[in-house]
Amino acid sequence: MEFQGYALLGFLVLLGSLSHSIAVAPSNVTAPLNRTSFPAGFIFGTSSASYQCEGAANEGGRGPSIWDTFTHRYPDKISDGSNGDVAVDQYHRYKEDVGIMKEMNSDAYRFSISWSRILPKGNLSGGVNREGINYYNNLTNELLSKGLIPFVTIFHWDLPQALEDEYGGFLSPHIIDDFRDYAELCFKEFGDRVKHWTTLNEPAMFSSGGYASGQFAPGRCSASQNQNCTGGNSSTEPYLVTHHLLLAHAEAVKVYKQKYQEAQKGVIGIALNSFWMVPFNNSIENQNATQRSLDFVLGWFLDPLTNGDYPPSMQSIVKDRLPKFTKEQSMLVNGSFDFIGLNYYTAFYAADAPQTNGVEASYSTDSGASLTPSRNGSLIGPQAGSVWLHVYPRGIRDLLLYTKRKYHNPLIYITENGVDEVNNATLSLEEALADKQRIEYHHSHLQQVLKAIKDGVNVTGYFAWSLLDVFEWNAGYTVRFGINYVDYKDGLKRYPKHSAHWFKNFLKK
Repeated sequence: MEFQGYALLGFLVLLGSLSHSIAVAPSNVTAPLNRTSFPAGFIFGTSSASYQCEGAANEGGRGPSIWDTFTHRYPDKISDGSNGDVAVDQYHRYKEDVGIMKEMNSDAYRFSISWSRILPKGNLSGGVNREGINYYNNLTNELLSKGLIPFVTIFHWDLPQALEDEYGGFLSPHIIDDFRDYAELCFKEFGDRVKHWTTLNEPAMFSSGGYASGQFAPGRCSASQNQNCTGGNSSTEPYLVTHHLLLAHAEAVKVYKQKYQEAQKGVIGIALNSFWMVPFNNSIENQNATQRSLDFVLGWFLDPLTNGDYPPSMQSIVKDRLPKFTKEQSMLVNGSFDFIGLNYYTAFYAADAPQTNGVEASYSTDSGASLTPSRNGSLIGPQAGSVWLHVYPRGIRDLLLYTKRKYHNPLIYITENGVDEVNNATLSLEEALADKQRIEYHHSHLQQVLKAIKDGVNVTGYFAWSLLDVFEWNAGYTVRFGINYVDYKDGLKRYPKHSAHWFKNFLKK
């Protein structure tokens, strides 16, 4: 299947689930690989997101988020019509899940805070929900008591619905102050114990999926391109939302660095997603299309964060639709991180796809690139559970080297990496736990990360997606990314897949 430009990004609403499996040791292992292969102090963990795993949507004083509204109002946009009302119930089972992490010999857990669980109305004037604060205190303390490091993401897509209703959420500059205040509340309440902060997770996916394709909350896009949208403009809104995301991020970092970092002795960054792009062939047109593809996903954020402005290719193509930074905003955004998180799953071939005259402009096609997983009848890598995910381990190393070379060798955590399998109800439990593809996926990607480190890339941690099978955004529960199996038909019982045993052995101290 071929995806035109970033229409693909609409599909990627799934980013967060992955793999197939059958054995405990990868069949292609030629040399020992374990935690001692990596530099001392390298951190290994698993990742999750509040809406995908917590559940308890109407408990503990939590207010609704845009994902609650989206899944209930547009169940047809979710593959199985499901939602995260219960998810995998980590809200009630966090102690059990922390025990699973400990059993796997993990070092850390990367989780996100539900904005509307601690600020039900989205802002301080609407009141702070102490019950929500208590939940994250309990989770953090449980992790620390088991020797696990909490890595906290402040925003993983679940914007309070109250702010969406009040002023349009990230379409409005009002969001910048509200996000800064929310982030500061997190620093005040948890920063004595949380030393690793991520402001935003995959903001490119939030902007493109929520405002270009309409396949993510809040489901906005141009009606001329998709009749099943809540209104919107795919040619302008993704860029405006990203502009506000960057400014909100930078304001939160400024507050942390000025008021909390010295005393709390933590670090703060941002988690960005990118596929790796391989030119369809060596023509200059396709090489240029490959660079534009990277600019329109990774450069969209990393250029401002490291150079103070958007990539020249975006400025040239998008022109007046691309917001402008003032001099003060540019200085605020430039350098506003201690580390960069990179989320990598797969790769695509990129080919030049000149825009057709008369076709309505959209972020989805502005890059002038066509992405496809196949070339001359051959896939770029083996198919996983999701249609967009093909296993291409070399891509993670190439992405790391590219980031090192182009963006001044920042400190990097791999904040997500993983693979999914289809949720096949006909499999026995024994068959469902046999995830050979996931073992081979992580083994081969860790090999490539290690090569990148030896090439001088400053990588200091790796987080697998995900600890458990969870709600996978618009894929619902149709795919499973978990290292641990969740039985949706039997009380959400957890079972270690073969990959969990593999990680336990890999991470043995």
